[in-house]
Amino acid sequence: MSARILVVDDVPANVKLLEARLSAEYFDVMTAANGAEALAICRRAECDIILLDVMMPDMDGFEVCRRIKTDPATHHIPVVMVTALDSPADRIRGLEAGADDFLTKPVSDVVLIARVRSLTRLKMMTDELRMRAITSLEIGVQAPERSAVADTGKGGRILLVDDRQSSYERLATLLAAEHTVDVEPNPTEALFHAAEGNYDLLIVSLDLNNFDGLRLCSQARSLERTRHVPILAIADADNSTRLLRGLEIGVNDYLLRPVDKNELLARARTQIRRRRYTDHLRDNVQNSIEMAITDALTGLHNRRYMESHLATLAEQASTRGKPLALMILDIDYFKSINDNYGHDAGDDVLREFAVRVRKSIRGIDLACRYGGEEFVIVMPETDLHVAGMVAERLRRSIAGEPFAIHKGTKRIEVTISIGLTTLEKKGEAVADVLKRADTALYRAKHDGRNRVVSQAA
Repeated sequence: MSARILVVDDVPANVKLLEARLSAEYFDVMTAANGAEALAICRRAECDIILLDVMMPDMDGFEVCRRIKTDPATHHIPVVMVTALDSPADRIRGLEAGADDFLTKPVSDVVLIARVRSLTRLKMMTDELRMRAITSLEIGVQAPERSAVADTGKGGRILLVDDRQSSYERLATLLAAEHTVDVEPNPTEALFHAAEGNYDLLIVSLDLNNFDGLRLCSQARSLERTRHVPILAIADADNSTRLLRGLEIGVNDYLLRPVDKNELLARARTQIRRRRYTDHLRDNVQNSIEMAITDALTGLHNRRYMESHLATLAEQASTRGKPLALMILDIDYFKSINDNYGHDAGDDVLREFAVRVRKSIRGIDLACRYGGEEFVIVMPETDLHVAGMVAERLRRSIAGEPFAIHKGTKRIEVTISIGLTTLEKKGEAVADVLKRADTALYRAKHDGRNRVVSQAA
């Protein structure tokens, strides 16, 4: 899992130490010696996670974090403060400035890497939603960025899972100052309660009697209705190994007992704000613009969406120096299917074709109906060789099993031709990439159809 980590510290020795630790885990590391430099890097969208020192000249880490989190263009970037300050007041100040976590030096390698990996997973998910939401702006859907910046994180619905009465009574009382809190003392019922309750946050004790709290967290992550609900784990101070394991399986944040009231409220607000923001992004992508960007017959994205989203993908590929594969697919002799069996049969073929396409590509790939019987698949971070393997697998999937038409009463053979290329040169126009793929498709059809032809940049 690669990510671009920005280390911000004015002490070169500290920077080199963190850079060595992170590079050993195959993260890409960038550095900044002061707050102004860090803010400039963030505005250029060049980093995924920020490790931020507090004690710096000119502008301290608290102010840098506050500016990052109040800027709609950068507020989504996770910030981890790494500092020698260790008082609860400093920790709370960092969290209230918007930090996603506050680690005290010296930070163990295990804790640091576990936290960075956890936040990387979260950032990748958010980036995918944001990237798709960028396209929605072009068709008039309001982005949630400014409302997310203004969100206080209060007024959330929280489910507290804890079977020790003295503990859950105190925690519930503290949380009730800002949120609506339900308590579930029976861990065997907690998952059902969480699935039915539409909660903004789950707080789970890892010290349950006769029940593994981590298993409950894992189950919440695997269940569709609770998969995206943030989880805040609470454990005793000697339970650090289990907390690190929790971060690996999807716990978003944690607290050690004895729980400080202000830190509990600050961490809850952070998680609830992030939940609301990602929910808004999903609403934009999945509901508000679904009809505008989806081909009604196949359920794939339409040409309008493809042209906007492809530009975003191409720009990202150029910025990061990563390849981007693009293929154009054409159903062979599709006109004869309509002529011989009717347009209803042609629609049956197009629907089944879309199903097989989805099964052959990754979730991050973009599949679109380009027009008529032509389709486009865009594959981020994929070179020509790998894309060729995917194209050939897809070709075999189509040719290998006849298509049912007329409500399954008849089956016909269908084949496709595929033209494949990649965006390799930085700044290359999207239109040129499409043209090159179209030329490769023409060669595939000219050479006898039912084949894949690739053309390098």
